[in-house]
This record gives sequence, C-alpha cells and structure tokens, in this order.
Amino acid sequence: MTAQALLLWLEQRGEQKIKFAFADIDGILRGKIISTEKLKDALQHDTGFCDVVFGWDSQDALYSTDIKVTGWHTGFPDALCRLDTSTLREIPWQDNMPLLLADFPTVAACPRNLLKQVAKQATDMGFTARFAQEFEWFNFAETPQSLADKNHQQPKPVTPGMFGYSVLRPSQLIDYNNALFDELTAFNILIEGLHTETGPGVYEAAIAHDEVLAAADKAVLFKAGVKEIASRFGIMASFMAKWNQQLPGCSGHLHQSLWNAAGDNLFADAEKERGISQLLEHYVAGQLMSLPHIMPMYAPTINSYKRLVEGAWAPTTVSWGYDNRTAAIRVLHPYAKATRVETRIPGSDSNPYLAMAAALASGLYGIKHQIPLRLAATTGNAYAQESNLPLHSNLADATYAMQQSALANELLGEAFVQHFTATRLHEWKQYSDTVTDWELRRYFEII
Repeated sequence: MTAQALLLWLEQRGEQKIKFAFADIDGILRGKIISTEKLKDALQHDTGFCDVVFGWDSQDALYSTDIKVTGWHTGFPDALCRLDTSTLREIPWQDNMPLLLADFPTVAACPRNLLKQVAKQATDMGFTARFAQEFEWFNFAETPQSLADKNHQQPKPVTPGMFGYSVLRPSQLIDYNNALFDELTAFNILIEGLHTETGPGVYEAAIAHDEVLAAADKAVLFKAGVKEIASRFGIMASFMAKWNQQLPGCSGHLHQSLWNAAGDNLFADAEKERGISQLLEHYVAGQLMSLPHIMPMYAPTINSYKRLVEGAWAPTTVSWGYDNRTAAIRVLHPYAKATRVETRIPGSDSNPYLAMAAALASGLYGIKHQIPLRLAATTGNAYAQESNLPLHSNLADATYAMQQSALANELLGEAFVQHFTATRLHEWKQYSDTVTDWELRRYFEII
C-alpha cells in the first residue's frame, strides 16, 4: 500500500490514531501511538525516534560496554525512523487499531534493517528466501504484578502435568486457544498448527512460511500478540528459553528454503539422492561453518544456553541430519515443495530478525563459495557422537568468538558485529555482577 492509499484508507475509516512499532536488539517491540495528522508528516519526511532504544538493554539500563551507536557521548539524538506501509495490519484485540512496523535505515544496530540487507543479497543472487519460525512458550496463571509480588519465584503454570500433543488440555482452555488461533490469523499471522508440548502449560505454534522479511515481521508480532492476548485471559506468556531446570526448554526453530522466480523450490532436486539439491548442501555447509562464529545471533541471552543441553530436545554440537531432531540442522524432504532446512539452535528467546539474518547470511555464504558438505549426516543420537564440534556453552564464550571473528564481520558487517557483541558482553557483565539464590544456598552457611 502506498502512503497516499494508506492515508485515504485511514480517512475513510475515520481513524484518529495509529500504532507503529519496531524491534530493538533484543527483539522487544518499542513504539508509539500517533495521530493520523502526525502520520502524514512521518510518511512524507520520515520521523525521528530517540536512539536511546539502541543504547539500553531489555530493562532500560544504559549499556555498560563500549557502544558507539549512541550514548552520553552523542547526546541521545533522534534517529531517522521509517514506517513501512507494506506492513499495515489491524490489531483485532485492540478494536482493530491500525499498526505499522518501522526500522532505522541509518542505524547499524537496527535488526530489521540488517535482515533487509541480507535478504537483498539473496535477491541479487536470484533467490527468494522463504522462512518460517515456530515457537514454544509457557503459559502461567499470573499477572505482572502477582509475579513481581513473589519476586518472580515459582510462577504457576495454567495447567499441571506433562501433556504433550494433548487434545484435553487445549479443550480445557478453549476460549484462550481459539482466541490465539483466530485473532492471530486475523492479524495476518497464519498459524499452521497450535498444540500443547510436553510440560505444564506449554504450547507450540507453527507460523506459515513467507518471504524472509515478512516472516520475521510475523514472528516478532506473534510473540507480542500472544502476550497481549494472554493477558486478556489473566495469563502470562513467557518465551524464556529455559524457565525451569527440570522441564524442556522453549525452541524457536527456523525453517528455510530458496525459490526462483518461476516458483520452484531450489532445495529440491528429484535427480539427486534423497531429493535434495547441491544448492541445499552448500547452504547447510555454510551454516555449519558459520555456527561457532555467530552463536549469539541464535542464542542471545544468558538463559539461552541452559536450553542447549544433552537430552533436552535441543542441539549441543555442530551437526546435521536427515529428519533428525538431535542435530543442529535438520534437512527435510517430504516432497519437493516442502523440502527445507530447519535450524534448531534458536530458542524462543531469539530475536527473529537476527536469527533469520544469521541463518540466511551463512547459508548464502556457503552457496557463494561452493562450500562442500563434508560433514557426515548424523544418524541416530547426535548427543552420543563425540567427534562433532561442541557448540558454545555460555554467552560469554560465544560472544568473544563472534567479536573476534572475521567471518562474522563479513557476514553481518563490522559495525553491527561491534555493537551487538558489546550488548551481549553487557548482558554477561550484569549476570556476573549478580549474587544469585544458588550462591546463597551453596555458600552462605557452609563456606
């Protein structure tokens, strides 16, 4: 939709306001509600937004590390913020308020802008990248205040017990389940499947695949939408990667394929063994080579790495396999149209723009350099194959590796890598400076 068509549409509806939002480095939606009069100016001249949103963390604390993009040294000016009229949708659970997504074309730290740049690489190579992200998340019978009142300890899941793929549990919360499915679909986020996973109050949803930027937009809005719909039912939805040591973590797997202008899936080749193309093999080889260099793009928090443990339905090594859920990369070929690569490292705490940018950039790198897929496909249990290179086990190690990586700079740009790794080291510093309950229990009396 053009800017002129959007303004006419708003005028015909008698709209007085519109919401716009963008994702920060952690994938958190920030934004404003503005008047339609303000929107006219924003569409004609773009708009400014305080760039502190790229100078603070998820808790609005200014970064303690070397951030060049903004800070006291720049005075926190407004940065150019561009509203994307093609993202227009209505929010069904907010009286159909119109919404636009935005990005910052001059800010190296902008996640959506990074993905646009990587998507252009695919286009320039003659590919249309189609992605989809699936999410697992836990639902709790809590409000923000009730959880704060008990210091975020022992949140109560909406249902007890291990009820993976249960038809009983969703029926017992049928109004909530129907609201998720129907309202997200009306929000232009097509849900292919919604079901319970194994664990108390845990759900999984698969979003239909789309062009990569649109897919990331939908993934970001899905997480925000679920939280907003849940709150209407007195539920808190958490996309934390691992909230309980005894329970499985929450994944955010990425499904990917490359297509040509004729509508052919280039990952499928009926003449090849198992029906997968050499292009797919190069794509997987590029991802495998890049994994040790860009892990924080998939696992961006302290908590992310507590999900990536043996026997927890999450990968622990640089590995791949045919329809193998223990490997880092799962290759699927049920039929030509559905042939795809599933990158299983990202958790539900990942920033979709960054995870998709990392996956696509590294896959394209493998194609550009015709990297052969020399690593043997995993058969059986990948956890038992000790010859595979282990993934980084904590955010600090993963971030230092990325910060010092020439490959990461080549894939994502030096300015972005400098900023992003500085934010992750800030996250590690915040964690390292905190005295935890575990330390008190372990050391307080006995040491």
